[in-house]
Amino acid sequence: MAKQGKKAIYPTRIENYPEWYQQVVKAADMAENSDVRGCMVIKPWGYAIWENIQKNLDDMFKETGHVNAYFPLFIPKSFFEKEAEHVEGFAKECAVVTHSRLEHDGKGGLKPAGKLTEELIVRPTSETIIGASFSKWVNSYRDLPLLINQWANVVRWEMRTRLFLRTTEFLWQEGHTVHETKEDALEETYKMLDVYTKFAKEYLAIPAIKGEKTESEKFPGAVSTFTFETMMQDKKALQGGTSHFLGLNFAKASNIKFQNREGKEEYAWTTSWGVSTRLIGALIMAHSDDNGLVLPPKIAPLHIVIVPIHRNEEEHRKVLNFIGELTSKIKHLRYNEEKIRVKIDDRDMRGGEKLWEWIKKGVPVRLEIGPRDIESSSVFLARRDKQPNEKQSMNTDDFLNNITSILGEIHNNIFEKALNFQKENTKKIDDKEEFYKFFTPKNKKNPEIHGGFVRSHWCGSSKCEERIKEDLKVTIRCIPLDAEEEKGKCICCEKESSKRVIFSKAY
Repeated sequence: MAKQGKKAIYPTRIENYPEWYQQVVKAADMAENSDVRGCMVIKPWGYAIWENIQKNLDDMFKETGHVNAYFPLFIPKSFFEKEAEHVEGFAKECAVVTHSRLEHDGKGGLKPAGKLTEELIVRPTSETIIGASFSKWVNSYRDLPLLINQWANVVRWEMRTRLFLRTTEFLWQEGHTVHETKEDALEETYKMLDVYTKFAKEYLAIPAIKGEKTESEKFPGAVSTFTFETMMQDKKALQGGTSHFLGLNFAKASNIKFQNREGKEEYAWTTSWGVSTRLIGALIMAHSDDNGLVLPPKIAPLHIVIVPIHRNEEEHRKVLNFIGELTSKIKHLRYNEEKIRVKIDDRDMRGGEKLWEWIKKGVPVRLEIGPRDIESSSVFLARRDKQPNEKQSMNTDDFLNNITSILGEIHNNIFEKALNFQKENTKKIDDKEEFYKFFTPKNKKNPEIHGGFVRSHWCGSSKCEERIKEDLKVTIRCIPLDAEEEKGKCICCEKESSKRVIFSKAY
């Protein structure tokens, strides 16, 4: 990430990573802070990315037998009180509706009126309200499995916000399922974790590590929480999404029972799982550079932008005719089983300004076409996975024959770059002093990018976990599902340990 020549984004990643992130969002025109404290406005470019995430994930959910439904935004407070651990976990984040209307206060303003007999919680998550419906829908083993997904907004009160990463309101999907046996529910929990990691790799070009959360990090009320963890370019972890095995806890709280195959009544086994617009934050921090956003083609709002180059009206007309014919041919081509998304940027602006705008927006392929290109029946091509000045002239037929493979190559390059970065910044550490040094910045007043993922032994004690968190602001991101049994000493207390876990600083 060394500074090389003039860049479009300042400060650069290495100079000030948090501010670089904000400037990438701004330069790509993805989102902005709302007049409502803690909330964001997702602008068309940012929302188009979310729509592509949503559409492709939704297809994957339906391929695994899930269907969509929608449940109320408001949840009676009494529903939350049924599951004590769940209440405790979300109590400090809840927005509460106490009145049903407004009326004039006699001073030219308004005041709340119509106090509710029971306060309503604005949805922070939907286990309890969906559970109420499930208790009516499930009567027999023949009703199972029940596989439901919801696309919705969520409100969790936040004091410190950052666009896409942490806002009071955000968009997400939450899956909720009911099963006949513990084994079926666990299979569902792992299956959806696999769906998420497959999506992260094949659509977001982000390598992910699957693992189980520790007791202190699991979802409130869950028996077990499984996560996929990703590494950002500042070497911090970002939790991409989670899949929860809820056991019988929420079934008992919501009275979800069914008549089993022997005719006896028993509680059902449930799961929940979700990802959110936080994935857009992950995209930005995993792939973008000091020239702006870098988007994997499958979720980019546009695959190709064509910029006409001309000096007068006659050239303009000839160039647009050529581009029009080329564009109609491109639209007949398919990438990822979809029509290739192409735009002609014929705005009355300098060509260089337009090209840099699309670089900052992360469009995978940029084409410049002028009179000389028409004469040679060619296009001047640039790719977002390469430097802005790396361009090539390409015969039009060759371009049409190869654009699908070019887009695939761009995706693979972006993924391999992120995977190599993760590998280069992941290490095993068995010495406590080395561990503490690894996570301690040299410049404490203005910390440089440091740390990474560390695979170290842990004895299983929450006291050791908390000590490391207090000392270094480092947490156990997960107990990797692929962790092998291995004798060792806990990195904190030196007691016996049977496997390594992943430690990191995190968002």
